[in-house]
Amino acid sequence: MEAAAAYRRALQADPALVEAWYGLGCACVSQFAYGDAIGALRRVVAQRPDAAGARCTLAEALFQLGEVDAAVAEYRLAANGGDADVRAIALGALACITPGCPSLDHAAIRAVRESWVASIGRAVRPIGPAPDPTRRKLRIGYVSAFFGARNWMKPVWGVINRHDRERFEVHLLSDGADPSASSGYVDHPEDRVWRIGGMSNTELARRVREVGLDVLIDLNGYSRQARLGLFLHRPARRQIAWFNAYATSGIPAFDLLVGDAAVVTPDEERHYCERVVRVPGSYLAFEVGYPVPEVAPPPVLRNGWLTFGSFASAHKITDPVVSAWSRILLGAPTARLLLRGQTLDEPSNRTALMARFARQGVAPDRLTLLGGAEHFDFLRGYDAIDIALDTFPYNGGTTTTEALWQGVPVLTFNGDRWASRTSRSLLLAAGLPEWVAADGAEFVSRGVALAQMVDTPAMLAKLRAGMRERLRGSGACDTATLCRSLETLYLTGLIIKN
Repeated sequence: MEAAAAYRRALQADPALVEAWYGLGCACVSQFAYGDAIGALRRVVAQRPDAAGARCTLAEALFQLGEVDAAVAEYRLAANGGDADVRAIALGALACITPGCPSLDHAAIRAVRESWVASIGRAVRPIGPAPDPTRRKLRIGYVSAFFGARNWMKPVWGVINRHDRERFEVHLLSDGADPSASSGYVDHPEDRVWRIGGMSNTELARRVREVGLDVLIDLNGYSRQARLGLFLHRPARRQIAWFNAYATSGIPAFDLLVGDAAVVTPDEERHYCERVVRVPGSYLAFEVGYPVPEVAPPPVLRNGWLTFGSFASAHKITDPVVSAWSRILLGAPTARLLLRGQTLDEPSNRTALMARFARQGVAPDRLTLLGGAEHFDFLRGYDAIDIALDTFPYNGGTTTTEALWQGVPVLTFNGDRWASRTSRSLLLAAGLPEWVAADGAEFVSRGVALAQMVDTPAMLAKLRAGMRERLRGSGACDTATLCRSLETLYLTGLIIKN
């Protein structure tokens, strides 16, 4: 705050100080004031097009506010500069964010990720697995930085808690908080927790080999990008990506990538360097093992108008999303849109998002923007939403499961890639196919129709009242079957159908 104020005072005295604009932009990013940062950093790159570091920081700010195409363009310019350190940062960022970039296709996503993997893999020497074991339990290791995150780990704990400890020895390799009952983990005395924070990938790979882990399962994906290098060492006999993967990793050292029939079509498999395997139902089948609010009646019953909403991260609110949501609001003049997320705590971020909707013709009084909250209260916010609108091309995962569990149906459509079909996976498994539109045009028309139909309030009231019972009896919450399917993969590398 003090640094930003100092830079602003300097710029009042001399608006031509490029260094002060750069300092202000960096200070704003450090305070998560991305809207203010974008304005400052654009001044820098306009005057100094070769300022690769400024372009990287500008790209980060653009991405955090959902302007992903613009962010990718800036990262590419930064990567083409002469600074090796900036190039490495830009390539890593591109590898992380490209699945959510509207303008990129499968081939481009794979090319970007394989380019980054090649850049980090040159110095990696495979360590190789321990010898094939005999007459003991299969040792499986889950790698995650988020074992303590109750909101994210609902599918993970649903599987791990059900593992057959007579056949499997479970190891949890944790880069973050310990697994706990409050995060959904049911403690098993024989399970082994590794605290790996601070360990290099090489050191950890050697430890995996020494212990003799047979199967190593990555739960992070690009959410803990620095740990992906572990798998390049190939320290386990079988390496599998599951849960937080929604595109190819670009890492051929993964033997298998776990999905389902709803997210990857057979003709798309050529865009994956891993072998894609499909589990029955949803690969994100989940269970809620911690306290959450009770389901409330739909607010349309008391308001008299329909409230659409999304609690997705702001970086998922891309320009096509703003356009589609705006068309729904313009086609349904009495409807409202409620958005909530931690990024919206900051005033310049709210202003930037409101401006994007204004350019689509949506008046400010049609929107309610709320910031973050403690998780229980955050979930209680679904009491104010009738229908959740999905984001694309980066759908909700956790966001979709939480909306459904709070009784709120999610309107989505069959997108053009895995990342834009995760909600489809959950909704089909939940027996809610009517909430999956065929394409973006039908997504908009269904949203408009739902806001206009006179029987929508009664339909929503009935749906919400029985939503949790429906979910519990559906494939969306069938973590037992998901567990058995994954165990088969760990043992054989194949899915055996019942």
